Amino acid sequence: MMKRLYLLSAVGQMLKIIRNSLLFFGVFCVFNVAEAKTIISDALSLYNHPKYEAGFKNFEFVNPKAPKGGKITLPAYGTFDNFNPFIFKGIAFTDGADLSLESLGYSPVDDQRTAYPLLAEKFELPEDKSFIGFILNPEARFVNGDKVTADDVIFSFKALIEKGAPIYKVYYADVERVEKINDRHVRFYFKKGTNNRELPLILTQFKIFSAKDFDQKDFATPSLVPPTGSGPYIIDKFEVNKFVELKRNPNYWAKDLPSRKGFYNFDVVRFEFYQDTTVTLQALFAGNIDAREEYIAKIWANGYDNKLIKEGKIIKEAIGHNNPAVLQFFGFNTRLDKFADAKVREAIGLAFDFEWANEKLFYNQYERLYSIFSNTDLAATGLPQGTERLILEHFKGQIPDDIFDKPYQNPDNSTPKKQRENLKKAVKLLGEAGYGFVDGKMTNLKTNEPLTIEVLSNSANGAAFTRVMLPFIENLRKIGIKMTFRNLEVNIFKNRLDNFEFEAAILSYRLSNLPGNEQKEIWGSNSADIKGSFNVLGIKNPVIDEIITGLIAAQDEETYKAYVKALDRVVMRQHYFIPQWYSATERIAYNRRLKHFKTDVKTGVDLYTWWVEE
Repeated sequence: MMKRLYLLSAVGQMLKIIRNSLLFFGVFCVFNVAEAKTIISDALSLYNHPKYEAGFKNFEFVNPKAPKGGKITLPAYGTFDNFNPFIFKGIAFTDGADLSLESLGYSPVDDQRTAYPLLAEKFELPEDKSFIGFILNPEARFVNGDKVTADDVIFSFKALIEKGAPIYKVYYADVERVEKINDRHVRFYFKKGTNNRELPLILTQFKIFSAKDFDQKDFATPSLVPPTGSGPYIIDKFEVNKFVELKRNPNYWAKDLPSRKGFYNFDVVRFEFYQDTTVTLQALFAGNIDAREEYIAKIWANGYDNKLIKEGKIIKEAIGHNNPAVLQFFGFNTRLDKFADAKVREAIGLAFDFEWANEKLFYNQYERLYSIFSNTDLAATGLPQGTERLILEHFKGQIPDDIFDKPYQNPDNSTPKKQRENLKKAVKLLGEAGYGFVDGKMTNLKTNEPLTIEVLSNSANGAAFTRVMLPFIENLRKIGIKMTFRNLEVNIFKNRLDNFEFEAAILSYRLSNLPGNEQKEIWGSNSADIKGSFNVLGIKNPVIDEIITGLIAAQDEETYKAYVKALDRVVMRQHYFIPQWYSATERIAYNRRLKHFKTDVKTGVDLYTWWVEE
């Protein structure tokens, strides 16, 4: 997929992983392993039966006869000094791993609760679910012709948890050991008492490296030597800060697999690096790039009114998606004393005027995020009912008392009167948190420190936020709070976040359609102190930890959804962040040479199912 401006891009790697209980379909064999029946299956699925039956030819949202050939040039942002995005050090070029490395299974956009075969030809699971086994495709090859073996799978997993980014050790903590059965068969055994029903599916998703590739080099050290991959593309040439060019592997072993038919149609994929998204619009019109996603509503409304668009040489299209809305927000660093109290965080949020921004800046193209799972049926709307209410009642005294009779609502600043009322409410909340006016400044009455906020963004999209911030800054000034806004280079911004050196920041997460294990990494206490973790906000809340544990262990769909909604409700009511906005479509402008399959499936923008017609 075209490189996105999600500031925590590594999240996208992990949030492709889907969850729940495991069902199997297709032709299978049953074996006795340690007196337990073991099923060998064509796919792993959650709760419902897989959409695609055994023997399917291709996914329905792709064109299996798409012509191969041509070149596509896309924008990338910032810079890079590393081709391995799974380690803590360095600035990684993540698209390189996406295109050159494969995983054991693949979950399509229209059935994200199922993993279909990729490097693994078959999946093995015993009745007691004490392990997951992968039987590798005998045709699976690295680009140098070497077979992909169990040794490569074991090496890749151990490299992640021992030398990868610290968060992987937490993420795969429920795996007790990995065992090689033979060159094509590997098993991951789970710790006793593990209730993580999604774990087998999670393990289909990590990328597989060649073990031989690291005989003479350290996995944890950033490197500009491209890894030996088994994927559809090879990193062919590059120049740091300028471009990376990948060529399609003519001997790609998986090109005719059902899970790859119709994908990866370009002979060459080139990424040109830019520091600012707005510059790439002119690059598109000049023919320097072939496609760009639009993140700025004003530009989408007014920036494409030219001859190229009118003559159809550049196509402008909004493509619907069925994903949870990107969770974009102003996030507080709750490790800091001044943001430790939810009343302070809520008070600051009352000053953000979304309605003005949507009308004056966004041309009413957006809706306000109302949940961490906006745009899905997992959002906690209305009042808690049934199983969700029972879950929350267990935490009475640890969560706000009115969570049972007052649904979460964003503040309404649509009129001057409502704005004044919200600012008065903010002053009241701050007073309850121990703040008051001293010489016109909102001050902590115990420490005598004025309340100030520095909000960070990055140069790739920070310029677009300047106008959004101005009324926000002004509203806070009215109640004695000084807010400043800083726009940093992408790599400096990332480093500040990785080391938790910030007060507040503009962040975004792309969450899974079926939340599960990754929620521990975003909201869980154990990841709050791990540098480079996804819990950038520093959340340590035992109620949230316990709800996530229940979510992961849920044995049926009703219980699972109840836990997800309970998590949503508690997170939103703690005001760890100020929700921004979302769109139910992904906006893209592209050269008319590019074509894509017309389908009722809301795929969003997936350029690697597109093709070129000159």
